[in-house]
Amino acid sequence: MSFVTSVSTGAIRAGTSVMYASLGEVIAQRAGIINLGVEGCMLAGALAGYIVTAETGSPYAGIVAAFVAGGLLATVHAFLVVTRGANQLASGLALMFLGLGLTAFFGRPYVNDQITPLRDYPVPMLSEIPYFGPVLFDHDPLTYAVFPLAGALWWFVFRSRWGVMLRAVGESTESAFAAGLHPARIQYAAVAFGGALAGLGGAQISLAYTATWVENLTNGRGFIAVALVIFAMWNPLRAMAGALLFGGAVALQLQLQARGVGVSPFLLDMTPYLLTIIVLLAWAQRGQDAFPAGLNKVFRGTG
Repeated sequence: MSFVTSVSTGAIRAGTSVMYASLGEVIAQRAGIINLGVEGCMLAGALAGYIVTAETGSPYAGIVAAFVAGGLLATVHAFLVVTRGANQLASGLALMFLGLGLTAFFGRPYVNDQITPLRDYPVPMLSEIPYFGPVLFDHDPLTYAVFPLAGALWWFVFRSRWGVMLRAVGESTESAFAAGLHPARIQYAAVAFGGALAGLGGAQISLAYTATWVENLTNGRGFIAVALVIFAMWNPLRAMAGALLFGGAVALQLQLQARGVGVSPFLLDMTPYLLTIIVLLAWAQRGQDAFPAGLNKVFRGTG
């Protein structure tokens, strides 16, 4: 049972950062914009959160800084795509490399720094329940917050008036513009918010999961988040499930390595990413039915 508990707890801890990023990307893609720069936004959030925490001693100030940093970097992508009509994929990749380079440069003085990390807050009584207690009720605030956030975003996308506007823009910006909406404003807001959530995902890694900063800390999690949006069929609740699946694969390979299982550690390190590829192959055809039509082009109108 200790092995199962460790893997289950690790799935939540390792999957939270990807969950934030994939939820943000769901919102951005629902508006018709693909942001392959999610990795850069996560790195920006991870470093900004770490620097502010190191300088102020407050991880909560670091969380705010991470949210802002991720959103600002994503706004660059929105400007290039929405305002300047740049290719979405090329702009996203450029944003990723920009984030990687900036964080590597500005993060060098903080590699060996110590910070006051986000600490876990066990829920009284509930955290003492066998198995479920440590798995569900003994985490940091960012981990607790991501689950109600997923539910709130599901309601926003599928049950609110604003969600209808978001999906309308993602399906056809021309039709949305003709109906009196402002597609450019909605897309700017969606991309910036998506990047801000990715920044929170990066902060969860640097402030809670590892409590450290190294170059390329996110290690490809941003690309995993983008891939999981297809698995989720652009549904926030499905994105949450996909992130937990990835987190479970990460936790499983770490536990197997810790127990000295006779398998190459390089093969075990591949497991989470290999599982993501398998899931995408299995769900790619189904995902086409929910594909927002606006992802195929960039709106060039006056809205």
